[in-house]
Amino acid sequence: MTFNISPPDDANDASIQAHIDSRLKPPGSLGTLETTAATLVRILGLSKTSIDSPIMLLFAGDHGVAFEGVSIVDPSTTQLMVHQFLEGNAAINIFCRQAGLPLKVIDCGTLKAHEPHPKLVDHRLGEKTAPFHREPAMTLEQLDAGFDNSRRLIDELHADGCNLIALGEMGIGNTTSASALMAALTHLSFDMCIGAGSGVTATIMKRKQDIVQLGLQRHAQALQDPRLALAALGGFEIVGMVGAMLAAAEKGMVILVDGFITTVAALCACRLAPEVRGYLIFSHCGDERGHRPLLDQLEAVPLLDMGLRLGEGSGAALALPLLRSALAFYHELGSLEEVGLTL
Repeated sequence: MTFNISPPDDANDASIQAHIDSRLKPPGSLGTLETTAATLVRILGLSKTSIDSPIMLLFAGDHGVAFEGVSIVDPSTTQLMVHQFLEGNAAINIFCRQAGLPLKVIDCGTLKAHEPHPKLVDHRLGEKTAPFHREPAMTLEQLDAGFDNSRRLIDELHADGCNLIALGEMGIGNTTSASALMAALTHLSFDMCIGAGSGVTATIMKRKQDIVQLGLQRHAQALQDPRLALAALGGFEIVGMVGAMLAAAEKGMVILVDGFITTVAALCACRLAPEVRGYLIFSHCGDERGHRPLLDQLEAVPLLDMGLRLGEGSGAALALPLLRSALAFYHELGSLEEVGLTL
């Protein structure tokens, strides 16, 4: 599957920066909010004054490696948490309600199918991925089906007026998969890419490291190609997020990235189509060991640094009000010239 992605038009960058510098404030005094405003205006256009119909897309999937002792909780926890997301009881539900951000849960392949629900989207590619240290996590056919599912979803949202998607994830074992992908695509030391996830013992951490190392060795030939690497090491929910980023960039939408696993999906998307990078805004730097070096690889400056490691899209939901503030100051703040000031 191919995506026709053009980078955001940078023809107006100089005038955007001049406008920001001319507002009623010392130049640069709003810090990252200023660069965020510039990014939003570059993506949305000079005349667009609002973020329209934003939505949180929470992709869920189960992992074969979750049955290999890499987590402190049972793989059935994915199922339990999806139910809580649908019932509105989880942290992400609270943060989305505060931000006025509708939530959709995308089942990309959890152990059991869920009952139909207004907030649930069925994009199941299987019950779980294969354990990637023994065989590829999925087939290329499953990967392409995941991309196709996400593209249809994004096309529908865009047609309904959405110009921003926020992304989150849920899947026990997915920090193991994400760490392996990070190591494969960045060539950083694999132990730099592996953290404690939801919080693990030394024994579990050693098992996690061993599985990542085995996976990198087993799929060494495939890891030169980001698409093959994603199929070999990824998760169904990671594939769904990558597909959503590619499709949203194709439509010229803002993409608000959450934590470590979502940022790994962003890395995959950028390796598949470098033009995606211009549409990404990174909500936060989390407490997972690999998140900071991963952001550095993407030359990303996150909006928040709060030690988060929850996932679920929590950081993205918390950051959305900052994006609204950035766009508002750009369009609504008075100018130095209007009040007769020169700085």
